[in-house]
Order: sequence, then C-alpha cells, then structure tokens
Amino acid sequence: MGPYPAQAQPKEAKLWGGRFEEGVTDVVERFTESISFDKQLYKQDIMGSRAHATMLAHQGLITVSDRDSILQGLDEIERRIENGEFNWRADREDVHMNIEAALTDLIGEPAKKLHTARSRNDQVLTDFRLWCRDAIDKILVSMKQLQVSLITLALNNEGLIVPGYTHLQRAQPVLLQHLLLAYVEEIERDAGRLVDCRARMNFCPLGACALAGTGLPIDRFMTSEALGFTAPLRNSIDAVSDRDFVLEFLSANAITAVHLSRLGEEWVLWASEEFGFITPSDSVSTGSSIMPQKKNPDPMELVRGKSARVIGDLVTLLTLCKGLPHAYNRDLQVAKE
Repeated sequence: MGPYPAQAQPKEAKLWGGRFEEGVTDVVERFTESISFDKQLYKQDIMGSRAHATMLAHQGLITVSDRDSILQGLDEIERRIENGEFNWRADREDVHMNIEAALTDLIGEPAKKLHTARSRNDQVLTDFRLWCRDAIDKILVSMKQLQVSLITLALNNEGLIVPGYTHLQRAQPVLLQHLLLAYVEEIERDAGRLVDCRARMNFCPLGACALAGTGLPIDRFMTSEALGFTAPLRNSIDAVSDRDFVLEFLSANAITAVHLSRLGEEWVLWASEEFGFITPSDSVSTGSSIMPQKKNPDPMELVRGKSARVIGDLVTLLTLCKGLPHAYNRDLQVAKE
C-alpha cells in the first residue's frame, strides 16, 4: 500500500516533537517524507532492530520479557509487510518510524524501549549498509551469469573470424572468442571492485546514535557480529556523516554500466544492415508500426541508454555530498532515492 491514502487518519505526535507546539503542514510532510522509497529497507531495518533488542536485553537495559515481545512483534510486522497487509503512513515519515510505531500499536510499552541507545541517524546507516551489501551479493551473481553466457557463446563459435576495429575502421581479423572474452575480463574487474567495496562498507554504525554515541553500557561488538559486520565503525561522527560507501558502490556500478553500454553499442552496430554480423531473434527484438521490414535490437539499446541513469546517480550523490558539514544533514535523505 502507498503512504498517502493513510493521511485520512489522525496525525500522531512525532518522535521528535517534544518541544514543538504545532505540527508541520501537510505540504511539508509530503515534501519531507521518505517512506515512499525507503520502505524498501524494511528487511534490513527489522534485522537491525532484532540485533539491537537482543543486545539491550543482554546488557540489562531491557528485560528478557520485553525483548521477547519485541522480537515476536517484529516477526508479525515482517509477515504483514510481505503479505501486503502493512499500512505504510506518510505521517510516520520513514521506514524506521513506521515499523516502530506499528510495533507500539501491536505490543504496547515494550516497543517504546527499542529506541534506547539508538538514533535514526545510526539506524538508517545500518539499514543502508546492509541493503548495499545485499545488493552487491546479488549483482555479483548476475555478473557471473553474464560471464558464463559470454564464455558459452564463445565456445559455440570456436574458430569464427570477425573483423577487429580501430577508429571504427576495419583493422585486423580476430577470433570472435577473443572479442567476447575481452568483455569477460572487464566484468571480472568490475566484480573485483564490488568485492573491495563490500569489504570496506562492512562496518557497523549502530551505537553511534545521533553523532556522539551514548553513555549507556551497550555492546557495539555484539550487534556488529549479529548483523555480519566485520566490526563497529571506530568514530561515531564518521559513522553517521559519510556516504562514501554509497559513492564507492555507485562508482563501481557506473564503471560496470559503461562496460555494458559498450557491449550494447557493439551489438547494436553488429545487428545493423551495414554490419550484418548478427541477426537478433524475434524473442529479443521489436518492430516498427510503420516500417514492417524493421527488426530493432531494443533491449541492447536500453542497456546502452540506462547506463546514463547509473552514471547520473553517481554524479548526483557526489554533488550532494560535496558541501555538507559533519554530521547528519537532511540532504542525505536523497541518497536513499
């Protein structure tokens, strides 16, 4: 369900609303909400909350009974989300407050203790790092599948000679296998960049709180280990301020997109009448509503075209981050989009 229809419900007091005498306008609420896109982080948010609640109980900051109620409630919320039964509300701003408020509705007072020694600043960074880590793992699988497909195509065309080009002019004869394996090598380096990026991002922000940590006796190593991180981040201001892990992820993706765009461009050329090296099958081609002789390699054109979006995302975030002081600034919400 979308976040906006729920606005007919009475608005709740904000978690941060203690000193405020009046609420924000509907226009401000719509402009500042992030639930329309950051609800994709729900799995990671629930993972982080499970680890945090377990740590709080271990440290004696909440009771075991409260921990069990919180964990059971989170299980039920995750079930509702995955079954499309969860009511996402824009007046609850983001994925964190939607889940936490729903947990309070579900189990009452124990849910209010979940925010102990935690800010949305360290919470969102934990979610974001977990999400990027999961995304990298999925992308690496897709890269390997593409490499296997290219190698299979090379093996099925053993000994086939094609023109090699420089300056888009015929230069020397080469084996098609040689050319296809060039892309395999490029993708291998792309995968290596993502593996390196994953290793650097795999550190846990939880416990940094808003920016200066907490005086409560939490165990940051316990939550870090429970979530599969290498260790907690050492500096709390750095933990909630920087998005360099996203920049590195987007940079690696942009380089990959450039390689895929070149592959798309080459195959579009090969499918043209002027080159005539390949004839795309009907199952991966489209036609023209006015020119019946046409067979268009649209998927590869879109591979080429969509690379611009990936490159644009990198430039957007670089521009967004370049003028921000430490620590958290609301501008960084845009990074999740």
